[in-house]
Amino acid sequence: MQSEKSQGLHVAIIMDGNGRWAMRRGLPRIAGHRAGVAALRRVVERAPDVGISCLTVYAFSSDNWRRPTTEVQGIFWLLRAFLRLETEQLRQRGARLQVIGRRDRLGKSVLREIDKTECATAAGRRLHLRVAIDYSSRDAITRAAAIAAVRGLDQGLPPHDSLGPLLTHALIAESGDVDLLIRTGGEKRLSDFLLWESAYAELIFTDTMWPDFDECELESALEEFGRRERRFGGVSTTILHSGSESMNSVP
Repeated sequence: MQSEKSQGLHVAIIMDGNGRWAMRRGLPRIAGHRAGVAALRRVVERAPDVGISCLTVYAFSSDNWRRPTTEVQGIFWLLRAFLRLETEQLRQRGARLQVIGRRDRLGKSVLREIDKTECATAAGRRLHLRVAIDYSSRDAITRAAAIAAVRGLDQGLPPHDSLGPLLTHALIAESGDVDLLIRTGGEKRLSDFLLWESAYAELIFTDTMWPDFDECELESALEEFGRRERRFGGVSTTILHSGSESMNSVP
């Protein structure tokens, strides 16, 4: 059930649990990543219908290079296949795909598929799908801060006046702040994902492994989000209301 609170949301997902999902079934870890691609397809198809305008998913972190070479190669093979097979579907559904993260360590074949998909879906306005590949939030913040500092100096602004706004613009100009961050797989940490953008995000951790995450799980998370009161450092409206009633009742 879509609520007014879930209109135009930026939802971020840490798609965790692929490998463990496969191993529990006696399958190679790459089978879990393959099933994870199918889960991503389900969520991307459903997202615009439940009020999500921007969806950022954690596909491959900068720390994931430490995994076995065969697994890393398999993940990037699946990424290329996903881009080739889904580009036209994304375009038809009005979804714009953007890859965030470092690109200097990606293979040429991966970069070609990324460029093709980004160009082919550039006109999409129904959903902004951001895929984080070779991504580290600390690295992204560091790079953005360096650029912001240079721009601030060029404009003759004191660092303490210019750095914050310029840094915010560099990091969230297109996507906006994260409203809801979901992590599957049972772990309860952010793992260097969208740290700046998630400053006031609501967090939901689920034991469901990513390959089992479906439209119902997504809608359940949005319903939980809808029940929460986002105060952004302020005071609950319920507390304010009850407080005013108490003051009015004093003789």
